[in-house]
Amino acid sequence: MSVKQISVFLENKPGALADLTRVLAENEIDMRAFSLAETSDFGIARIIVDDLYKTTTVLKDAGFIHAVSSVLAVKIPDVPGGLSHVLSILNEENTNVEYMYAFLGAQAGSAYMIFKVAGHHKAAAALTGRGIRLVDQEELNEL
Repeated sequence: MSVKQISVFLENKPGALADLTRVLAENEIDMRAFSLAETSDFGIARIIVDDLYKTTTVLKDAGFIHAVSSVLAVKIPDVPGGLSHVLSILNEENTNVEYMYAFLGAQAGSAYMIFKVAGHHKAAAALTGRGIRLVDQEELNEL
């Protein structure tokens, strides 16, 4: 079970991020999760949205360079060691975590994380086999 993430490439200059979020807001696109990574010249905004097709169309029409990739959305108990347990399972499967970021949900006692991993089908099977709950795109939209 995977979720689709959009990576938007932005020039690292004042206003670039504001332009991206303005375009999304003007088109009533709801971001469910967001992460920003940067270098001195460019940034990558990684977003999970409520309407993938609409968002990619809007971004293309607005001239934003972007790519869609599969990631795992994981519901983790919000307790000390919750993330460590998930990472231990991935380590046992020799799965490399390329990056990860957290996002908010409405359910108390749970944390939510996005993981970009090599071999996400294998990682998903390992996590669910050990009782870790994956979240699908539809459920993300309801959080």
